[in-house]
Amino acid sequence: MAETTKKSTALYWVLFFLSIAAFFGVYAVGGGYCSMVLPFVCTFFALAMDLM
Repeated sequence: MAETTKKSTALYWVLFFLSIAAFFGVYAVGGGYCSMVLPFVCTFFALAMDLM
């Protein structure tokens, strides 16, 4: 039987919210460059939801 271990996702939630803040910060300053932050937002959200 394979044992499932519960992974802590607290760090990924913190990084997700920091990347959201960075997204809005870049949007306020650079407008069109906010899409450069989107890979981080999506990746950390998927890791926080334990999808990857």
